[in-house]
Amino acid sequence: MSSHLVRRRPAVVRQEGPATRRAAERPRQGQQDAASALPALRTSAVFTATGSSARGLTAAEAAGRRAVHGPNELPAVKRGRPWRRFVAQFTDLFAIVLLVSSALTFLAYWLGRPREPATLQLALAILCVVLLNAGIGFAQEYSAERTAQSLRAMVPHTCRVLRDGERRELPARELVPGDVVILEAGDAVPADCRLVEAHEAAVNNAALTGESDPVARVAEAVPPGPPLEARNCVWMGTDLVAGTGKAVVFGTGAATEFGRIFRLTAAAPRQRTPLQRQVAVMARRVAGAALATGAALFAIRAPSGQPFVDTFVFSLGVMVALVPEGLPATLSVSLAIGVRRMARRHALVKQLLAVEALGSTSVICTDKTGTLTQAEMTVVQLWADGVSHSVTGVGYAPAGEVADPGPVRELLRAAALCCNARLVPPSGREPWRVLGDTTEGALLVAAGKAGLDPAREEARTPRVAEYPFDSVRKLMSTVHRDGDGGHFAYVKGAPVELLARCDAMDRAGKRAPLTETERAGVVAAADGMAGQGLRVLGVARRQVAGPRPPLEDVETRLTLLGLVAMYDPPRPEVRDAVDACRRAGIRIVMVTGDHPLTAEAVARRVGIVRDPAPTLVTGARLDALDDDSLDDLLAGSVELLLCRVAPEHKLRVVTALQRRGEVVAVTGDGANDAPALKHADIGVAMGASGTDVAREAAVMVLLDDSFASIGTAVGLGRSVYRNIRKFLIYLFSHNIAELVPILAATFAGFPLVPITAVQILAIDLGSDVLPALALGAEPMEPDVMNSPPRPRHERLFSAAVMGRIVFLGGIQALGVCAVFFWHIHASGIPYADFTKSDPVYREAITMVQAGIVVSQFFNALAVRTDRQSVFRAGLLTNPWLLAAGCFGIGLMAAISYVPPLQAVFHTAPLDPADWAVLAGLGALLLVAEECRKGVLRRRAAAPKGGTR
Repeated sequence: MSSHLVRRRPAVVRQEGPATRRAAERPRQGQQDAASALPALRTSAVFTATGSSARGLTAAEAAGRRAVHGPNELPAVKRGRPWRRFVAQFTDLFAIVLLVSSALTFLAYWLGRPREPATLQLALAILCVVLLNAGIGFAQEYSAERTAQSLRAMVPHTCRVLRDGERRELPARELVPGDVVILEAGDAVPADCRLVEAHEAAVNNAALTGESDPVARVAEAVPPGPPLEARNCVWMGTDLVAGTGKAVVFGTGAATEFGRIFRLTAAAPRQRTPLQRQVAVMARRVAGAALATGAALFAIRAPSGQPFVDTFVFSLGVMVALVPEGLPATLSVSLAIGVRRMARRHALVKQLLAVEALGSTSVICTDKTGTLTQAEMTVVQLWADGVSHSVTGVGYAPAGEVADPGPVRELLRAAALCCNARLVPPSGREPWRVLGDTTEGALLVAAGKAGLDPAREEARTPRVAEYPFDSVRKLMSTVHRDGDGGHFAYVKGAPVELLARCDAMDRAGKRAPLTETERAGVVAAADGMAGQGLRVLGVARRQVAGPRPPLEDVETRLTLLGLVAMYDPPRPEVRDAVDACRRAGIRIVMVTGDHPLTAEAVARRVGIVRDPAPTLVTGARLDALDDDSLDDLLAGSVELLLCRVAPEHKLRVVTALQRRGEVVAVTGDGANDAPALKHADIGVAMGASGTDVAREAAVMVLLDDSFASIGTAVGLGRSVYRNIRKFLIYLFSHNIAELVPILAATFAGFPLVPITAVQILAIDLGSDVLPALALGAEPMEPDVMNSPPRPRHERLFSAAVMGRIVFLGGIQALGVCAVFFWHIHASGIPYADFTKSDPVYREAITMVQAGIVVSQFFNALAVRTDRQSVFRAGLLTNPWLLAAGCFGIGLMAAISYVPPLQAVFHTAPLDPADWAVLAGLGALLLVAEECRKGVLRRRAAAPKGGTR
């Protein structure tokens, strides 16, 4: 597909009231009425109907119409103002809980007599946490959006227009209905237009229909019918691959066919990713547990005679201990790390949560051309007079050769003369490319490999007439004058159609009658090559009486020169990527508009199909299936190829797969793919060849258009999910260490808390966030693609994860409880005599905070692996984790020794013996976790154990 498709710049969309929308609909309705009426009008009447002329519009007329119809661009997706999007960050459930906590703490501060500075500090600290999380979340979303906007604006599009009778080049967004545009081969069609001049014009409608075959266009009136079938109209986003023409614009912006598909895409709901659903469930449960626990402890302590405000602040502290304040920020930044890693591997992810969703992908619905293949047609085999000739070389570079080119030289000469494409030599970083139809480009390359110069042959036998290809005849013919003044017609097209018009075959340059036996041999040769997934063209010639003979004389009594077989070579890296997806248990379904034989051949070459008889389903068969039958088909067919499908078929298949519980990734490049891309769990658009509509609908854009990048992205997504579980275990295990001492003190009758809410916030944000981020940056493990995808409804907090949280958190809790009560009892002071300013109490709560920080350092090392010993993985393989852990311990030391921080956190200095005790407790946690992993490894190695 052309890379010069219509682009649009990001625009701010104003809020529209009913009156504004009705005013906007009137010009759109007028454009749609014109679309249905114009094809049946004569050329002269087209100018009258559109209020234009052969000289085009004047500048004043164009300005007036632009004020009515607006710019020629698809409407920008409505995005909230930055301040509204920042405010939206506070609607997260964790943020709401913390905001309520902060407000209640402020209230407690004002109601307290005397007012406690510590209560105000707690309220401010909680508020700062919420603001920090909101800032990080907003920054990540804004950065991702700006990246996507830069992608949409990659290539500004211009077009040639007649204004005031003069030819001008203008931005495509300035076109209005009535403009006369000038089109040449290789141009993108900038709006919906009615042709008024056409000279051998043909268009590639792949962006709308998914089919890349050129379709002839005419300027004459055609009978009324469906707009897309009007042969004298061209549509925004398509390409003129041959010929030239002039056309009058009748549809711009949202009133084009592109706009219709855009509106269909906008109506499709965006699916929530598995992680979104699981984080929402987790947030509700954690928030509910925190509120319930805080309320229960308030009810227990309130009757004990404690001051109301102190009891209330104590309960808030318990609630804060249970809420992982650093989780939203940690999750966002960890996903952002995954985004950057994918970008380095040519996959741009527009939404952070989509990174994780990739890891749970169970089905990939992929198109063929450009994703599995290189989008470069290449002639690989020639057939003439019963003999096959191989052709080497790939792509449009004239590198390769034809085996025994003598007998097929006339075949290739005729094929090259019957072409409108042009080869463009390398320029700068641009390789050899084709201007025009890629099939014709492949014929020109093959002729060059046989020693022919197509330009020289064209000069020696100039073209005097052309009969363009159309879908009814399935043939294209050109008439040329030779050096002796005679005229020859050269014809190429579908072998069956061509053979029916042949009565002779070329044998060593002489015309010989075509017998029925030979005719059957030609059919068998064509079918054999088609069965290999090759696209086959027949080429013939005949001598004609004059320069412009009737079509029926040109395409009858032909002499068959031979057959040309070509294919679009698969990308060399795709087979390995497909094999990796197979090992990972990911099912690949090819969805294409191509012929079933071609689709199956490509699928076999890249490894998608291995069985002798895969299931091939056409769009017509899909139409005949109800939902239950479609579900049965998808469940019973492991190797499934969907061929000759329309956009509605693709969307229906995606919906059916999701109904079966699959996590579906869909690839696409055309506007016709956009509804399926948006409805899929992961929509993957092509960055180099894709349309704006497809890139807007997708959540991931492949910058290199290669399926291999999808496989890599899936592996990275799985790695991100594993890393998320690692830091969730790390974060939640220390919450147990914060909560258990508070509960123990309550039931032991100790009047004060072993750790204050401000200390908890310092641990959560000062000592835990950086190590959690370092865990989120753990590199992808080698075996990440050797296990099946996790079920769609698998919980983020599985039984194994919860068990590990309790195990590690319980060890930490026992350690900090021991050091706290040991310190309190060693002082010999009765519980009732302790006050907040007591030095022993301040030392004890400092020991608790430092104990949690030190044990978390060892905990971070422990959770890096599930079963493998951390010593085998290497203690130094994640230097960021070690640096983050040391930073946390250094911060704790500052809180213990720096007077201003002592005043804020009510801490006291610890002596070296205290630090030694805490280090021993942390090492004990690491030893216990290593023992647990050793047990799991022995169970896995047992004869009846599971695989590791």
